[in-house]
Amino acid sequence: MDVDEPPFQKRPRNKQRVLLLSSRGINHRMRHLMNDLEVLLPHVKKDSKLDSKNHLNLLPELADLNNCNNTIYFEARRHEDLYMWAAKTPNGPSIKMHVQNIHTMDELKMTGNCLKGSRGLLSFDQAFDESEWGRLTKEVFTHIFGVPPQARKAKPFIDHILTFSMLDNKIWFRNFQIVEKDPLQPNGPPQTSLIEIGPRFVLTPIRIFEGAFSGATVYSNPEFVSPAAVRSAIRREKGSKYGSRKQAEQEQLERKERRKRPEDELAVSKVFA
Repeated sequence: MDVDEPPFQKRPRNKQRVLLLSSRGINHRMRHLMNDLEVLLPHVKKDSKLDSKNHLNLLPELADLNNCNNTIYFEARRHEDLYMWAAKTPNGPSIKMHVQNIHTMDELKMTGNCLKGSRGLLSFDQAFDESEWGRLTKEVFTHIFGVPPQARKAKPFIDHILTFSMLDNKIWFRNFQIVEKDPLQPNGPPQTSLIEIGPRFVLTPIRIFEGAFSGATVYSNPEFVSPAAVRSAIRREKGSKYGSRKQAEQEQLERKERRKRPEDELAVSKVFA
């Protein structure tokens, strides 16, 4: 052995494990989305629902008890508003996002399919590297959605791609199956193509916190408007329409009163009174 030859360095193992849970009050579509993510990510450990939405500081402890260093937490609000937390536990950072346009695998009814427990490739849009919060989000998503090869339930196959695209400061999630044969020519030459499987959803980043579910705000989305504020604006607009309609009715009555002529002195009612 040569003296100048560097000693053998053991490759670091990817020991990422993800805790998946939700708050109480989620509907059937949210539950199906969580089941789809559990199928796609074999290194996920699903836990029971969190009783209180005001005790998010318990999530790092739950992740530690389940031997998980990442957490995906779905928080349901009134009017079917869904928020997703993606956090590195126990020290952070954590990202709070608003989930919209949810379509599960059963709803899409795509023709593609992938092996249960297979690992998937991660594809990120180039726009993630153009901002600080985008690079941080990419790093957190890589740890959460990247299935380690040593995962207990993972199969030694890579047959689908998880894509994260950025448009209008929103993150669009898609899942595609890798097909190496043309379905119209099964005996023909190999031809790689992609077929969407599902699920699909859109994430709007709201805030990025320094710690796990707490801490100082690292990034705040100035363009985000909460669904409650949107509904409040709609109610105010409806109220203003009602007020303007009532005001128009009052003005119409006043015009009728002004157009009334004074009673004539030679009117029948006065002559024969």
